[in-house]
Amino acid sequence: MERKKSVIITARVHEELCSVFEKKGYSIKYVPQVSYDELYEMCDAATGLIVTTRLPIDKKLIDRAVQLKWIGRLGSGMELIDVVYAESKGITCVNSPEGNRTAVAEHALGMLLSLLHRICSSFEEIKSGNWFREENRGEELTGKTLGIIGYGNTGTAFSKLLAPFDVTVLAYDKYKFGFAGQYIKEASLEQVCRFADVISFHVPLTPETFHMADETFFDLLHQHPVIINTSRGGIIKTSALKEAILHGKVSGAALDVFEHEQPGALPDIGKENMDFFLRQKNVLLTPHIAGYSRQAFYRMGQVILEKLGI
Repeated sequence: MERKKSVIITARVHEELCSVFEKKGYSIKYVPQVSYDELYEMCDAATGLIVTTRLPIDKKLIDRAVQLKWIGRLGSGMELIDVVYAESKGITCVNSPEGNRTAVAEHALGMLLSLLHRICSSFEEIKSGNWFREENRGEELTGKTLGIIGYGNTGTAFSKLLAPFDVTVLAYDKYKFGFAGQYIKEASLEQVCRFADVISFHVPLTPETFHMADETFFDLLHQHPVIINTSRGGIIKTSALKEAILHGKVSGAALDVFEHEQPGALPDIGKENMDFFLRQKNVLLTPHIAGYSRQAFYRMGQVILEKLGI
């Protein structure tokens, strides 16, 4: 008798994803709050796992899941999944950056425009009873040079949104070439640091990219750029960014991701660091929601299904 296919869903997903699994004959365990230990105990008979960045899918768990055929990651980063080991066991691993790239790109652009035109900070002043016009004179994005570090799904989507602003985009990607055209220029990291008025990160978190924006990186900056990070918190060394802001090496920062994020709680970047960022008019923080639009919530599940052939 053929074993019934089953999927464990460890995060909130669009109802359409569950509906498709049911139509395809899967039994579903929908446990969006499951802990690692609970998942370990229940995964031995699972055919598939749907995961996000909340739980590590490590060698121990993979060895326990003896029936596992595939792992679907809602979103882009695969750093919490031991992909190499899983694939060595014949387990297919897929992610869905195509599903939320537009949401991330729009969020990055929104944060940038808000910083340049002092939208959020001036609103806070109005709520406090202050009406400061001269002090809130903004900067136009039009005509500026933007550096994009990482030219994959979200980096490309972000660059497309910039087309109407008559900007020059300097895009650096260590593993991708031949994509220049019109306002998009292929550039080295050194050129991005030298010429960019804005630098936006769109790279996965790997041993190679961890703390790539450290003290040395900020020392290379020439134009006092705005820094945007909608990728992974560990890309930027928090203490180095703080010092860069203090010493005017950057003119602002828009952060949607942080080192050591805690589910349902403020990120653990140190109370002193958090208090500092919250006091700065030229810093804008959001709680890892860039890729979290309602449309992306639906599309990410559809991309997973397409890649798995379900």
